[in-house]
Amino acid sequence: MADAPETHYATTVEGTYLAYQVVGDGPIDLVFQLNGGMLVDLMWEEPATRDFVQRLASFSRVIIFDARGFGSSGHLDPRAIPAIQTWMDDIGVVMDATGSAQAALLASGETGLAAMLFAATYPQRVRSLALVNTFARYQRSEECPWGMPPQAIQAYADVIRELWGTGGVAEALMPGLVDSPDAKRRWALRERLSATPDSVVIPRAFWESDVTEVLPAIRVPTLVVGRHGDRHVRVEHSRYVASRIPGAKLVELPGPDHWPFSGRSDEVLDEVEEFMTGARPTAALDRVLATVLFTDIVDSTVRATEVGDRRWRESLDAYDELVRRQLARFRGRQVKTTGDGTLAVFDGPARAVECARTLSEAVHSLGLDIRAGLHTGEIETRGDDVAGVAVHIAARLSALARGGEVLVSRTVTDLVVGSGIAFEDRGEHELKGVPGRWNLYLARA
Repeated sequence: MADAPETHYATTVEGTYLAYQVVGDGPIDLVFQLNGGMLVDLMWEEPATRDFVQRLASFSRVIIFDARGFGSSGHLDPRAIPAIQTWMDDIGVVMDATGSAQAALLASGETGLAAMLFAATYPQRVRSLALVNTFARYQRSEECPWGMPPQAIQAYADVIRELWGTGGVAEALMPGLVDSPDAKRRWALRERLSATPDSVVIPRAFWESDVTEVLPAIRVPTLVVGRHGDRHVRVEHSRYVASRIPGAKLVELPGPDHWPFSGRSDEVLDEVEEFMTGARPTAALDRVLATVLFTDIVDSTVRATEVGDRRWRESLDAYDELVRRQLARFRGRQVKTTGDGTLAVFDGPARAVECARTLSEAVHSLGLDIRAGLHTGEIETRGDDVAGVAVHIAARLSALARGGEVLVSRTVTDLVVGSGIAFEDRGEHELKGVPGRWNLYLARA
């Protein structure tokens, strides 16, 4: 599991602080201004948002920041909301703070207006522009009959104000991710930490703005992505934006999710990566099914204190050698060590369980005890490293195991039927940061 990058502040000319992070070191800079409900400091707590940013970082240096008025960036007086130009200026401020002379811009929803305005105003600073589920004019007009009737804007804002902080807004905008009571509770917290209910006046300012006349002035390469089932920004908005930006590429995708990291986010990422780099990743090469093993030495800190640094280092060296031997025996691949544990992947779940059980017994000869967690699922390979929800689940199972135990998911037990491996049902559990409830099983010796 990747550690969260450090959060920094950029300061605007009037003294407003903008919270940002920099992730990756790819050949291009990519600026992603977050909407309300998404938080730069909590992107790494949720597998879907973390994986989304890490995928972007696989081909770019990602600069993500909380939009003014939300999250860790400076808040606004709901009675005095500035013009769209202010959010446009903030893009330049963060680029300057990170030493970015030119960047690709990725924007979704309301932040798309600021990105479009920036691209038209400062084309020399914009390498390319990717707009996901965004609009030029939200209100209905003769030219945009699919927009929201002006008289309905206030009622819509009232509904969002009422739902804000309950997870209801996130549930409506990303049903593919908020698909359980547990997920709704997690996103309710993010809503409350992002802003207060009266901050709905900020998106309302965007809904009442109109950058239609800006579109023909955008001369940078532009990708426009819209989803057919998006109820917040209808796909007709994306079609209209693409039709008015010279040379823009329009991609229409199925699905109801508004925020780009929810639902079938790989579809969006594939389009963005291909547009920005000229190459679409081959899924068969970087996403595979594997069984992930996490191990952890029980009470390692206490043990190190008891025996002293030198003897503890010797114990760890012996443990690492034991792990390497057993992984080779059961065709596992060590991805990394975690100081007092290991992360490994296997091409067969039965071999993974046998390896974990063998390790659990073998470490007793070193005076150690380990806990282990196993889950089978799709992982993303990044060089020698791996990522994905399956990795997070295995880590959570390891944390729940007691000394000497090997905990596995229901997926593993279903895949090793007929192997002769026995399991003990440990009931349903919630796994931190993972949606839903999970049936866990103890692999018996």
